[in-house]
Amino acid sequence: MTGDIGIEALGDHEYLVSFPAAGETVLSRFQATDATLEKLSPARADEQRIVAETAVYLSERQPTADLPPMIDLDDVAAAYGDDYLEELGRRLATL
Repeated sequence: MTGDIGIEALGDHEYLVSFPAAGETVLSRFQATDATLEKLSPARADEQRIVAETAVYLSERQPTADLPPMIDLDDVAAAYGDDYLEELGRRLATL
């Protein structure tokens, strides 16, 4: 699924993420603050990779058609808690 998800940097920690879904494309805008990025990746992983891995994580847990049009990484961390943080750390540790 990772290869199918498109990530476009919009600037100011915002990204347009496109998910293929049943012959159409679902778009969501992802955003993060510096504080959120620091909390999610103390090792300072590439910001775009954090967004990409978060997009994959969410797509594995719910239909992409149900994703909201705006997703804040801080909200994902709050909603999924330690599971998200641990899984993100594991994914970022691999190349």
